[in-house]
Amino acid sequence: MRRFARPKSLILILSVVLLIALIAIAQYLRLFERGWFNLHALWQPVSSRSMSLDQYKVVTEAQVIDGLADNVSALTYDPVRKSLFTVTNKQSELIELSLDGRILRRVALVGFGDPEAVEFISEDIYVVTDESQQRLIKIRLEPDTTFIDAADAEQMTLGVHMGGNSGFEGLAYDSVGKRLFVAKERNPMLIYEVHGFPRFNPEESYSVHVINDPKRDAGMFVRDLSSLQYDERSGHLLALSDESRLILELDVDGRPLSTMSLHKGRQGLQKTVPQAEGIAVDDDGTLYLVSEPNLFYVFKKPTQP
Repeated sequence: MRRFARPKSLILILSVVLLIALIAIAQYLRLFERGWFNLHALWQPVSSRSMSLDQYKVVTEAQVIDGLADNVSALTYDPVRKSLFTVTNKQSELIELSLDGRILRRVALVGFGDPEAVEFISEDIYVVTDESQQRLIKIRLEPDTTFIDAADAEQMTLGVHMGGNSGFEGLAYDSVGKRLFVAKERNPMLIYEVHGFPRFNPEESYSVHVINDPKRDAGMFVRDLSSLQYDERSGHLLALSDESRLILELDVDGRPLSTMSLHKGRQGLQKTVPQAEGIAVDDDGTLYLVSEPNLFYVFKKPTQP
């Protein structure tokens, strides 16, 4: 009987090691939190103010942005121009896109380092992030602007959790509360609220206040943050995760309300979105998404009968 004891003990040890490894992987992928949210959503009534992201369906999938080979990063909707803006971080450019994904305009970005996000603030005013130096750069875009030099722009550096290629990946702006949301990609994954930047009156004294919400950030069951979008109608924040292939809707208290999967077979997708980098929502609630290196997506919620 003794000769069977050792193999049984070895099998038991290997089983325990495998179980621990599976638990660690599930925790890394945030599967427990995501599973609990999905289970909770089955009996929890949907908030009347929720965007109900799970109801969105793709209407334009993986359309190549003609004339653009560099990696697109981030997306924002300009309600004045009725167009979209993205940035490229290799040959740095600010690029205006039509709502059907055509290039309308290209503006060179000089001295911006590694631009990773762009956000519409008000007419002709945007903020661009420099991931490598954690800078927020306010820019003005006139009809005849052909290039923008960071040296001539108002800017600020947060300088938090510096180091590595995991800096500011997303921006969103609350025009009513005058809050600029800034997403740190990972290590740690955080969303900051910046008050006082950009300034609207250059003659006013500079007063910047930065806060974050650790409880909200800990409740986001995603592995990284690639982009943000603030929905003015509901006051909710959308957080895009490339690694989790997920868009998460957060209410005003930071609680997850709905999700939108970017995997094949979900939302009508024929293929998984390869590397989602930016999201934007227009006045009608249509959701736009860009994926590296140059893919364009449009999602819409079916009209109710």
